[in-house]
Amino acid sequence: MRPPTHILVVNGVKVRRPVFVVAAPHSGADLLGRALKRSPGFHVTMGRGPVARVVYAFARRPSIARSGGAPQVLRDVLAEAWQVVPGACAECTAACREAGGIVGAGPCAGPGTPSRFGDASPDLLYSAPVLLRAFPDARLIQIIRDGRDVVADMLTDPACMTWVKPAMLSEDAEFPNPFLGVRSAEHRERWAGMPPAGKCALRWRGAVRLNAALRRELPAEHLLTLRYEDMVASPGEAIDAVSSFLDAKVSTIALYGAAIPRPGSWRRRLPAEDAELVEKVAREELTRLGYR
Repeated sequence: MRPPTHILVVNGVKVRRPVFVVAAPHSGADLLGRALKRSPGFHVTMGRGPVARVVYAFARRPSIARSGGAPQVLRDVLAEAWQVVPGACAECTAACREAGGIVGAGPCAGPGTPSRFGDASPDLLYSAPVLLRAFPDARLIQIIRDGRDVVADMLTDPACMTWVKPAMLSEDAEFPNPFLGVRSAEHRERWAGMPPAGKCALRWRGAVRLNAALRRELPAEHLLTLRYEDMVASPGEAIDAVSSFLDAKVSTIALYGAAIPRPGSWRRRLPAEDAELVEKVAREELTRLGYR
């Protein structure tokens, strides 16, 4: 039985087929978000504070995400984020504003009336089932990247490192915990004692398992899978696939010339012991995805 359809109107426009880019941290969601934000007719937010707070609540406590009111909460917070009014970008992150090419007061939406809405906050991955209940016609684009490169980036990101502190896996934590990559309470002490590289690898492993579940469960018209490496090597082909999937013209320019880590840079960025640990923790997923 199909979930009920809710009509959401933002800026006088009905929200139809909203686009959500989901991925593990540092897997390229921001790169594709940049391309979407700079495409005619699109209004795509990235990392807005109110959205992030809801997403992290769902990620850390999956039981909240399964509640009956979760879809309405997510619809409301996204509708607020998508409003194009004076001062609407006050809570936009610097990355979101930069991705939109905004100078001054904003707003971070392109010229003209937006006709497609979306969000490219990667941790929306943990809210994917809620997104699909909130927006049954949603289009999801998931991005996969070599877990060793992901960990190399995570280790240099203070925001990511806040999640590896032992206190993050509190006594009231729910298991399995895909957000931190911990399967059961029995592994709590083992997780707490792991080096940061191992915790980052667990988080990547948990994310790609969710990606795999989405591929099994969603029809092709609702889900597109891209590889970060393909986006970097062949931006035109990647954007052609996105444009076809969304039935809309998406800008390719934003993918060219970006100062981003090249695939395989983990070889010079990860200490040998960290690389060995990542490969031990995520061996199965690295192999399945062809990164071995």
